[in-house]
Amino acid sequence: MRLATISDGGREVAAVATASGALPVSRINQVHGTSFETDLFGLVKAGQVRELRDSISGSSGGSAQGLFAGAIPHARVAYGPPYRHPRKIWGIGLNYVEHASDLKEVSPSQEPASFMKPDTTIIGPGDTIRLPGQSRRTTGEAELGVIIGREAKDVSEEEAPAVVAGLTTVIDMTAEDILEKNPRFLTRAKSFDTFFSFGPQMVTLDEVDDVEALEVSTVINGELHRKNLVSNMTFSPWFLVSFHSKVMTLLPGDIISTGTPGAVVIRSGDTVSCEITGFETLSNPVAGQEG
Repeated sequence: MRLATISDGGREVAAVATASGALPVSRINQVHGTSFETDLFGLVKAGQVRELRDSISGSSGGSAQGLFAGAIPHARVAYGPPYRHPRKIWGIGLNYVEHASDLKEVSPSQEPASFMKPDTTIIGPGDTIRLPGQSRRTTGEAELGVIIGREAKDVSEEEAPAVVAGLTTVIDMTAEDILEKNPRFLTRAKSFDTFFSFGPQMVTLDEVDDVEALEVSTVINGELHRKNLVSNMTFSPWFLVSFHSKVMTLLPGDIISTGTPGAVVIRSGDTVSCEITGFETLSNPVAGQEG
């Protein structure tokens, strides 16, 4: 199942992405007499994602026809970020050896290079990345995002998929010139407003045959900058879930952005995109300096 947040009558509501368009969860409640949460963060927090999937799968005949007749056509769908206020956003630096070499850094081999970002960085598909006036070299980085689906503490790698609600496309930003001044400036370099885009969809794991076979690509103005397979990460998505659950309790809606195959310098007028095998593309325009 593919879930998204769309604009409907001026409100951001949860919808299921289908071949015919976006089906608001409120429509599912109306047809099936269910009471699913109608915002995506609420669905994840309530642990209703699997139940919602089963409800849709159980539709047949006239019920299914009536249900999907309520889908909003793709041309009329305006996507937002899946949600705006997760409790935590974890980012992972240098998780591909090739990207580490780009930055003349050594890829961590014992533990992931983790950092956290505030929710004020969040934007969604098509929203504008605003370059901070304090930076003259900001980069955009395509990444695979992991969305936590239930509370998790001290889980193993084998248990990790069971606590994940789904996967998503991410574009993470870094003010690299600020970071180069002092590695202790990582939080500042990563935390400017608009420095974390995700969506348009959260894809549940049953939609992905092999997570390690996914190819993540950073694209700038329609041209491929760098791509790599998830299998080439130093620390796999499931290791990252397990590792961070041993640092602090992971909560529904928490996001782990698993690292980029390559960062590209972004400038005013550019469009940067994240492309992942089988996922809807995430793209954001870039606007000029502010502040």
